[in-house]
Amino acid sequence: MPGSTENTTTDPEVGGGDVTPENLTDYYRQMVLIRSFELRASEMYQRAKIGGYCHLNLGEEATVVGLMAALRPSDYLFTTYRDHGYALSRGLGAGRVMAELFGKATGVSGGRGGSMHMFDKKARMLGGYGIVGGQIPPATGAALALTYRGGPGPDAEAVMCLMGDGTTNIGAFHESLNLAALWHLPIVYVIINNQLGMGTPVEKAAAEPELYKRGCSYRMPGVRVDGGDVIAVREAATAALDMARCQRQPSLVEAMSFRLRGHSVVDPAKYRSQEDNQQARDEDPVPAFRAQLIESGVLDGESASGIEAEAEKQVAAAVAFADESPDPEVADLFVHAYATPVAGTPHRLPGDPVILVPSDEPDEGVRS
Repeated sequence: MPGSTENTTTDPEVGGGDVTPENLTDYYRQMVLIRSFELRASEMYQRAKIGGYCHLNLGEEATVVGLMAALRPSDYLFTTYRDHGYALSRGLGAGRVMAELFGKATGVSGGRGGSMHMFDKKARMLGGYGIVGGQIPPATGAALALTYRGGPGPDAEAVMCLMGDGTTNIGAFHESLNLAALWHLPIVYVIINNQLGMGTPVEKAAAEPELYKRGCSYRMPGVRVDGGDVIAVREAATAALDMARCQRQPSLVEAMSFRLRGHSVVDPAKYRSQEDNQQARDEDPVPAFRAQLIESGVLDGESASGIEAEAEKQVAAAVAFADESPDPEVADLFVHAYATPVAGTPHRLPGDPVILVPSDEPDEGVRS
């Protein structure tokens, strides 16, 4: 990957910890599912099944799966608007995620959020944020809340907050890191550096393009890792989360990756050179991991193809589920506007008169 990395690429044969054939196979299964899902989401967008914005994790599958492998079910996750893969790896289910993209009532957010706002309280996935950097302050606040639940320790909860490389240039990034360091919050900030803030290269936008170094201003450790290596990402994230749990030490993890498509589905990415596009294809983490697992004997060609066929089957079922799911009821438009009942909550639907005229009086029309 461009730039030096702090973590070297790992090999399944020599990897430590719980790098077992079963884990490696599961990681490949998740990566293939994300790849298949995102390709089908792109197709569904072009067929006008999906509206609004749609940002894909194509090319970032190893980063997604490695980060989610480090996260415990009891931890909290705040993501960017590029969130489909994280929702899948967090266990929200391909059908529910696709239904959310279709705006259906069976979606993870009831069809209200769409592509950028995946949310599931039970899975502790708290967004999906459409505003660049909008997730950083609430994630920092969630980490502060955790400090009131008990002291540090190996079983403590932690927060992971994801962001893109361009997000590191906004004020909320620096304000949040400063508070996290001052208050010793159990949070890991993860920069998904796909080297383009929309269409602007990192070197053109950041005076310090090695973004993991930005934490040093707040005496916060940082590490850069090869985002195409699922095990390296998992190990870096696990170490950072351990510091957050046991020492209340926040940190930065920068995962270097490529996205294989433009910023969103409608972006043709003409700002990228042929050389950049070729490098992204050459370092595609899905076929690279497949070849690595076959070479090491974890999988063979037949078993790998079986995993890929199963992923295609799951995604086809997810599309069918989304297609057959009902649209949200118009009467439920204002449901979930507030967590608890609030006086004066809006309830008038589009097309309703501003004032209803009693039936025993002459109809004088709608009055404002």
